Amino acid sequence: MNEGASATSTGKSPIGRLIAPIKGPLYVACALQAISAAAGVVPFIAVAELGRALLAPSGPDADRAWAIAAVAIGALIVRLTCMMAAGAITHIVDVGFQRDLRKRMARRLSRVPLGWFDNRNAGAVKKALQEDVSALHHLVGHSYTNMAGAIVTPLAALGYLLWTDWRIAIVALLPAGIGVGLYALQFRGYGENMKAYNEAMGDVNAAAVEFVQGIAVIKTFGQAKEAYGRFVKRTQDFVDFFWRWVRGMLGYSAATEVVLSPLFSLLFVLVVGFLMARAGAIAPIDLLPAVVLAPALTAPVLTLSYAANDMMLGKPAAERIAALLDADVLPVLDAPQTPADNRVVFDGVRFSYDGETDALHGVDLVLEPGTSTALVGPSGSGKSTLARLLPRFWDASEGELSIGGVPVAAMAPDDLYARVGFVFQHVQLIGGTIAENIALGRPGAPLAEIEAAARAAQIHDRILALPRGYDSVVHDDARLSGGEAQRVSIARALLADAPILVLDEATAFADPESEAAIQDALSELVAGRTLLVIAHRLHTIIGVDQICVMDKGRIVERGNHESLLASDGLYAELWRASEARLSGRMEAAQ
Repeated sequence: MNEGASATSTGKSPIGRLIAPIKGPLYVACALQAISAAAGVVPFIAVAELGRALLAPSGPDADRAWAIAAVAIGALIVRLTCMMAAGAITHIVDVGFQRDLRKRMARRLSRVPLGWFDNRNAGAVKKALQEDVSALHHLVGHSYTNMAGAIVTPLAALGYLLWTDWRIAIVALLPAGIGVGLYALQFRGYGENMKAYNEAMGDVNAAAVEFVQGIAVIKTFGQAKEAYGRFVKRTQDFVDFFWRWVRGMLGYSAATEVVLSPLFSLLFVLVVGFLMARAGAIAPIDLLPAVVLAPALTAPVLTLSYAANDMMLGKPAAERIAALLDADVLPVLDAPQTPADNRVVFDGVRFSYDGETDALHGVDLVLEPGTSTALVGPSGSGKSTLARLLPRFWDASEGELSIGGVPVAAMAPDDLYARVGFVFQHVQLIGGTIAENIALGRPGAPLAEIEAAARAAQIHDRILALPRGYDSVVHDDARLSGGEAQRVSIARALLADAPILVLDEATAFADPESEAAIQDALSELVAGRTLLVIAHRLHTIIGVDQICVMDKGRIVERGNHESLLASDGLYAELWRASEARLSGRMEAAQ
C-alpha cells in the first residue's frame, strides 16, 4: 500500500485503510468465531431439547436424549477449537500489524521535512506512535471477532426460539430491545465528546512533555511554580470535562447493565412466560427453551456495545495515525545528483509557511567554500528560516538553493546531510550512551575518533567523570547540564565532519563558564568549513567574512563589521543596542 495515499483518495475510512493489509486473516478469524458462536448455542438448545425428550407426555425418550447429549459434546469441541484458532490468528496478526504500523510511521517521520516537527509538540507525536497504535490492539485482537460472535449468537438463539414458539421468542427478545434503546440514549453526542476527550488528553500530554523538557530553563528563571500551575490546570480541566461527560451517562449505564444482565432476562421471561402459561397461551414445557436461551439474546448486546466503544476509540486514533502517514514528505529524485563542490547559492529564494504570507522574499546569497557568513537582524526577520532551508528543513517556495551547482532537492538525503551539519541552541540527545550520541552522524565510528571529537569539543574530561564514561546512558547515569549537552552536540558535528555548517548561536543559554568552553569547541568546529551562523550576540561575529542584515524576510545590508558600521544603517543600530545591553550587564555585575 502507498503510505502517502490518503483515506479520502482510497475511499476508505482511516480504520479500513490501516487494517486493509490484514483483512484476509481477520475475515478467516471472524468466520471461525461465527462458527464457534453458533456451536456455543447448541449445548443450550440441547438442554431445552433434553427437557422435551425427558418430560414428554408419552414418557422419556432415552435414545433421543443420548443423541442430543452427543451433539452437545461435539458442538462444545467445535466451539473451543474454532474460538482458540480465531484468537490465535487475531493476536498473531495484531503483533505484526503494530510492528509494521510503527515501522511505516517511523519511515514517514524520517522523510518529512525537519521543519514539520517545529509545528507539532512531542506529546502529539508520541501519542500517535505509542498510545494510538496500542489503542488499535483491542480492535484488531478482539473487537472484530467479538462482533462476529455477538451477531451470530442471538441470531442462532432467536432462530431456534422462533421455530419452537414465535410468541415466547418475542418475549425473550424484549429485554434486548429495551437495552439497545437505553444504549442509544446513553451514547448521545458520543462522537463530539470523544473528540473533546482526545483533545483534552493531548493537552495534558503536551503540558507534561513541555514541563519536563523545559524544567531546567523554568527553574533558572524562577518560573517553576507557574509552569507547574499550568500543568495542574490542564490536568484539572481534563478531570472536570471527563466527570461532566461520565456523570451524564451513569444513570443510563446502570439501567442498561441491569436490563441486559442474564438474571434480569431470565426473570423477565419466567414472569411473562408464567403468566402466558397460566392464561393457557402456551404449554408450560414450551417455556423451557426461552428460559435457557433468553440470556443468549441479551448478553451479546453488551459485547456489541464494548466492540462499538472500541471502534469509537479506535476511530480518532486511526485518524491521527493516518494523518501522520499522510504528512507531506520531501520529494527525492530517483536519480539524485552529486554536487561538484560545496559552494552554496541562494538564488531568488522565496518561502512561505502557510502559502499566503511570505517569510522570505527573493533572497540572493552566496557562501563560498571555506568562508563564514553571519545572519543578523531583529527577531522575526527571517534569519532562522533562511538558515534552515540549507539542511532542508523545508523546500523553498520559489527560487533555487543549490550546493555545488546541484539543487538541494535533487541531492540524495544522505549526501545532503553528509555535507551539511547543524548545531542549534536547543540540543536533542537520544536515549543512548554518550558514545552513541556523539557517533549519531557516523554510526560505528571507532572509539578513538569519538574521544578525539570529544576532546576537541572540550567535553572529554566531563565524560570520563561519568559513572561509565562513554558507556554512560543519557537521562540514566549521564545527566548533563545544558552547556555540557551542547558540547556533546558539537562533538557530534566534529565527528560527522560535514564541510558546510549551520550554527544557531550555541551559547545563548549558557552560563559564563560553559560559554567559554563552548566558544573554544566552536573554534575547533568551524575551522576550514563553510559556515552560516545565526548571530544573536553581535560581538561573536565581528571577524566573519560577510555579515547579512535581514529585515522582514529580505537581506537589507551586507558587508563586513567595519563597513556596516560605517554605513550607519540597521546593523549599526543593532550594534549600538547590543553594546548598551553589554554595558548594562557589566555595570550590574560590578
